Amino acid sequence: MSGDARLWCDRLVRGLGQHQFDVYALSRSRRQEDEGWLELPPHVSRVRTAPLWTAEEDGVAYGRRARRRFVESYAELAGVLCAGPGTDGAGGAEGPGGTDSPGGTDGPGAVPGHLADRFGSALYGLAELARDEGGLVGALRSDTAVRTLERACRAPGALGTAREARVPDLLAVAAHLERALRPLSLDWYGDDGLGATDLCHATAGGPAALPGLLAAHFSDVPLLVTEYGVQLRSHYLASGPDAATPAVRALLAAFHGRLATEVYGRAAIITPGNAHARRWQERCGADRARIRTVHPGMEASRFTEVGEAPDRADPDTLVWVGRIEPSKDLVSLLHAFAEVRREEPKARLRVVGAPAGAEGEAYLGHCRALAAQLFPDEAEGVHAVGDNPVAFEEIGGPEAPTLADAYASGTVVVLSSVVEGFPVGLVEAMFCGRATVSTDVGAVVEAIGGTGLVVPPRNPRALAEACVALLRDPERRERLGAAARARALELFTVEQNIAAFHGIYLEIVSHCPVRRVVLDATGEPLPFGVPAEAHVPGRWTGPTARVVSRGGPGWALGAQGRPAPVRATPLAAPEGAL
Repeated sequence: MSGDARLWCDRLVRGLGQHQFDVYALSRSRRQEDEGWLELPPHVSRVRTAPLWTAEEDGVAYGRRARRRFVESYAELAGVLCAGPGTDGAGGAEGPGGTDSPGGTDGPGAVPGHLADRFGSALYGLAELARDEGGLVGALRSDTAVRTLERACRAPGALGTAREARVPDLLAVAAHLERALRPLSLDWYGDDGLGATDLCHATAGGPAALPGLLAAHFSDVPLLVTEYGVQLRSHYLASGPDAATPAVRALLAAFHGRLATEVYGRAAIITPGNAHARRWQERCGADRARIRTVHPGMEASRFTEVGEAPDRADPDTLVWVGRIEPSKDLVSLLHAFAEVRREEPKARLRVVGAPAGAEGEAYLGHCRALAAQLFPDEAEGVHAVGDNPVAFEEIGGPEAPTLADAYASGTVVVLSSVVEGFPVGLVEAMFCGRATVSTDVGAVVEAIGGTGLVVPPRNPRALAEACVALLRDPERRERLGAAARARALELFTVEQNIAAFHGIYLEIVSHCPVRRVVLDATGEPLPFGVPAEAHVPGRWTGPTARVVSRGGPGWALGAQGRPAPVRATPLAAPEGAL
């Protein structure tokens, strides 16, 4: 994760000072690792990191028996991914009912029991092989892996699109599987690692949760999975028709769909950040009884001054704040504003945000050109200088030095997205006490409740009518803004988020305690060797006993860490576990 998600993870660890943490961080790119450092609080006792964006050959030479084990497990995995129609409801290249809704017939569903069992058997078989032989990287990159995948694609009853896979497709899928399965080769699962913890909290699903799955499999450590953005949905959004061939898309969709089902099935508790994410998880087989919705915790203090001050913004100004990219649909917003101007000639629109990458830069250029076309520079008289009613700005400029100033610059905040997860910007506007007009996507309705106006996406006329209604009714704006701020303070603060996870931690530990055998100096079991006080940070017990996790694999031991600075992004990386 990055941005607000990274801050959430940092705030959670700092806020739960009554718990002792070991941090296990997975990074997905060099840029992510280089983004910054963070000083850790004293109750973080150890940090271990692994860069998943690169992996050297492990140099492990398998013997005949190990090679046979690898082929059996990898063939089982490939066979599950290639399962034909009628055996699986999980694996389209599109999200269900489109990319932003979990309803419909084309999207992921709960994997049938026999396929889920086969997938788990293959996954843990590969993990056990990596534990016993010291790694999987070389085997997953081998010609044997590609040939095994090809046999599964050509097998009778295989998925039609899988049968069409050519050599470049097979190489692409094998390379993706090698990257996704790199956590299986880590030495984190021994008695001094995740196997010695009371709870593993994965801060994302997908490959990020693999360390937690293995801790649960090898050592019965309960797994908590938090998803503020559903990883399976993110995969669908990123794998459009231009991203890969149909065969590659189908096989990778099957892999991520079945991995999601396995993660949800093994988790003791799943905590989506909103009802939209929850629906995706339920559609992928998550048990409703084990789902607890925990809204993201956001820092409200930086918006206090704006939220509690009287509204001094220009009563004719609309403001949009966010990352500039096609999914935000600024084109519809500009067309809607053209209709607003016909009803309210004094209205102005401020677009505040930076473009997201090269695609965002191109989209911003398109939006500037459209604004110039729709709104030629206007002047009040023949001697006045023309002025465009649409302004494009960035945070830090003279008109919007801070994020709070950006929201304060308008009397109505507009969200025009066609795809949205949890609308962070909308909640920030609520903290600022602003009335809002939003499109009905993602978790928008859940976030605002009844404190703002909601219209269908890609409907400029409806968006314009809602904006005009609020521009013409200052009392309604004030009433909605006050209700929005009260709702945000009740549901979306850091304090409520930390309190919720504190309760969930205690619930999991009390219902799913890790059963360990404690040995004395002679190697004999020590009755009552782990008293309740052992879970309290501090010197309650002396270092006289050795703890052995029942069923633990005895992996290669890693160096003991100590409280030290850790890179900020890996602490809450999309492929990271806490």
